[in-house]
Amino acid sequence: MNSPKVVVEGLYKVFGNNSKQALDMLAGGATKEEIFSRTGQIVGVHNASFDVKEGEIFVLMGLSGSGKSTLIRLINRLVDPSAGKVLIDGRDVAAVPRSELTALRRKDMSMVFQSFALMPQRTVISNAAFGLEVAGVGKKEREARAMTVLEQVGLAPFAQKLPAQLFGGMQQRVGLARALAVNPSLMIMDEAFSALDPLKRKEMQNVLLDLQREQRRTILFVSHDLEEAMRIGTRIAIMEGGRVVQIGTPQEIITNPADEYVSRFFDGIDTSRYLTAGDLMQTDAVPIMPHASQIDASSVAATLNGSADYAFVMDTQRRIRGFVGRDANGTPVPQINHIECIERHMTLDDVVNRVVASPAPLPVVDADGSYCGSINKTNVLQVLTHHRGSHV
Repeated sequence: MNSPKVVVEGLYKVFGNNSKQALDMLAGGATKEEIFSRTGQIVGVHNASFDVKEGEIFVLMGLSGSGKSTLIRLINRLVDPSAGKVLIDGRDVAAVPRSELTALRRKDMSMVFQSFALMPQRTVISNAAFGLEVAGVGKKEREARAMTVLEQVGLAPFAQKLPAQLFGGMQQRVGLARALAVNPSLMIMDEAFSALDPLKRKEMQNVLLDLQREQRRTILFVSHDLEEAMRIGTRIAIMEGGRVVQIGTPQEIITNPADEYVSRFFDGIDTSRYLTAGDLMQTDAVPIMPHASQIDASSVAATLNGSADYAFVMDTQRRIRGFVGRDANGTPVPQINHIECIERHMTLDDVVNRVVASPAPLPVVDADGSYCGSINKTNVLQVLTHHRGSHV
């Protein structure tokens, strides 16, 4: 198991001239409102603890003033913490000297903001290469690397244009390219798409998801929009009043919201749209039979174990080769039938169409084709009933 990329432990941030007094009051059970009214100190982040795994998109979500932007500024230390630790690759960012912090930000960490922050007098390629220029990379190499990332985000034909000649969504792609050019292992994106109109926003989410499938970077993404969080997040942390009130996958948060505050985010939203085959599948509902060139009725019967109607046939690479089952009389049949596999990331609507048309449960596979679970009509109906109730 990989160690986490980012570990946040007991992190606090108090804005004011006497953070110790506020921390002591918090330890004594005072609320942030009481602390502000009695001392004027503002509690920005209150005892945040979580980790971010290598290669995931971890979304920090909350309403304005919930502390999410302060929290990411503590993680890259644009703001110094009042207490607690932030470990990136095992190094405590709060304790490293400024020179090391600067090197970390230049080489290993990139930020993308809501405002595109492009330099108007520089071309697109020059903007994309700016981080590399600051890091001392020679012109030829930095422009070659910048061109590669411009191709990745679909902007290669616009390399010599100025930012003012691009639409908003394209300008944000330049901001994303600039962040990618330094090849960071950690990207921090603060409301990066929220200034865009809904169509451009979805387009940028797709660009990010496509890049993520190829590159598997660790991304901390701040958003106030639940639909965006559900669409792109591997896991979501929901913040309220400086606290992290719940962390989970989109499915976990939809299914078990921690409190009324979290539940209110879902008001009027058909949450089933954000479910995928991976959210619906069961891992041990269908027996598995090893693939062999010859399969006899007794081995099929032993696999079905008297109660199951179907078993998937799997080879040594965990690829599904088909399924075996019973005839109309319930007798096990030693014949492998073809079966369609469902990709783990397939959306619910696509899953429904396939499951309804299949007499047998369908296997769910990872992007590399390896088996990870199964889905049947009952799974789908339960989810639809639970999530769509008032939206059907």
